[in-house]
Amino acid sequence: MEMQVRDLAVARGGVTVLQGVTFRLLPGRALVLRGPNGIGKTTLLRTLAGLQPPVGGEVTVAPEAVAYGAHADGVKAVLSVAENLAFWAAAYGTHGVPAAMAAMNLEALANRRAAHLSAGQKRRLGLARLLVTGRPIWLLDEPTVSLDTASVALFAGVVARHLGAGGSALIASHIDLGLEAEVLDLTPFKAQPGRAHIGAFDEAFE
Repeated sequence: MEMQVRDLAVARGGVTVLQGVTFRLLPGRALVLRGPNGIGKTTLLRTLAGLQPPVGGEVTVAPEAVAYGAHADGVKAVLSVAENLAFWAAAYGTHGVPAAMAAMNLEALANRRAAHLSAGQKRRLGLARLLVTGRPIWLLDEPTVSLDTASVALFAGVVARHLGAGGSALIASHIDLGLEAEVLDLTPFKAQPGRAHIGAFDEAFE
């Protein structure tokens, strides 16, 4: 399953930040988003994930195909590692909790409450959630934040296997994950200053 983006414009705080973004994300492929801080990588990913409407352009993708890994880890502090993953598996109607824990080296933490995890452990749990969504297209916003070198390598392996199984990934990251991936520099798509778009829902609650 692929994602097609044509002439997309996205806004943050009522102001258009990117315009004319066009690309295709094919099965088995990864695309890395690059550009200076504040250019709109998060805004673009949120729009593609369906969390805010675009200003213009078109995104062609089945909504049920997309899983979004945001800055927040998306974990429930009162639940254990295993319970968090079981919650998400039930929400998506999938299985594979033990495999997801093994993939992100969480087995020894299965019964620990998320509130008692370190920042890196919470991040690994948040990324393990992707594995229980059963969705082929991963949108990842700085997925290696809080991860040590070993965990970055672990996650890179998870993404590589996802691609090998026919999945795809759009990744905003300044870290080289060692993946065979194309790079999309967003700098040429930066909107002209002062172009306002009033009334659209955007990252007011981010």
